[in-house]
Amino acid sequence: MTVATHPLVARARLLADDLLAPHAERVDQAGVPVSHVEAVKRSGLLGVGAPAEYGGAAAPAAVARRTAEILAGACCSTWFVTTQHYTPVKLLAASGLPVRERLLRPLASGELLAGIAYAHVRAFPRVPVRAVPERGGWRFDGTVPWYTGWGLNDVMLLAGVTDAAEVVFAFAEAREQPGLRPSPPMRLAALTASRTVSLRLEGLWLPGKAVVLRTPQKEFAVVDRPRNTNASPAVFGVADAALALLDGVPEAEETARSLRTRLDETRERAYALWDHPVPHERIEERLALKTRSYDLMRAATTAAVVAGGGRSLDLDSRAQRLFREGMFLLVQGQTAEVRRAHLGHLGD
Repeated sequence: MTVATHPLVARARLLADDLLAPHAERVDQAGVPVSHVEAVKRSGLLGVGAPAEYGGAAAPAAVARRTAEILAGACCSTWFVTTQHYTPVKLLAASGLPVRERLLRPLASGELLAGIAYAHVRAFPRVPVRAVPERGGWRFDGTVPWYTGWGLNDVMLLAGVTDAAEVVFAFAEAREQPGLRPSPPMRLAALTASRTVSLRLEGLWLPGKAVVLRTPQKEFAVVDRPRNTNASPAVFGVADAALALLDGVPEAEETARSLRTRLDETRERAYALWDHPVPHERIEERLALKTRSYDLMRAATTAAVVAGGGRSLDLDSRAQRLFREGMFLLVQGQTAEVRRAHLGHLGD
């Protein structure tokens, strides 16, 4: 079975063509609806890489990347809400703690959707959220700057850092509760539809059985680094969608052909590094391909806007939506290392 013929790729394409893409401009303005999330849950895509014995598909990484491209290109807001789910599933699959048996099956099967509240850990030695042992569990205090999918997620993966520089990951219900208060939804230039808020934590207490991982911050940083230095499948998905808008535009044919060739070559090289057996090696090459993918996405979305002319200024225009989504992807999951590499590349 190839990636192209995998059943989950077919389901992603059906979902994209029948539901996500036709409604993407409306969702962009009104917000990701519960019905979109329920459709993704039913599709089986939330368990793409989860263990089969827990109801997942245990599909190869290449299948997960391809489905991400398809969903992001169809409706980046829906993709962004649902893509938060995969890290919690991965952590649970690797964990030997009791929370695995409680949550892995409902998350792998799509019964529940998970969000993430741990990107702030990358700010270390600054500690936006502190974790303190208390009453057989953990108390969390501070501010989670970004939390996506509020009102759509069932559970969240929350992280805090202890005074001993240990990162504590634990699951909490994704709802307002004592010690946890969300901000109003953020108004963003792109992906406002993703229902992103900040979370104020004031003595949120979680039991010890909610913990999925405790690890030194230095070890977390080593494992986390490749996630941000690799090129994102969503970037390729948005670029593909923008180039599709050039089909049938005679004056854009040569531009589209050139960009597709370079995009496919970059994707092939970038994904080869995704599959490299040592994920924290060849970092400079990974960053170079990541910034090249940004260049190509930016060129593709710009070409779509130019080809659309004045119509691209309409909020119902697919071209301008993809252009704004591309802007969002330039900073999504950005670290200081990625920012330096990207700015250095732009200055060359």
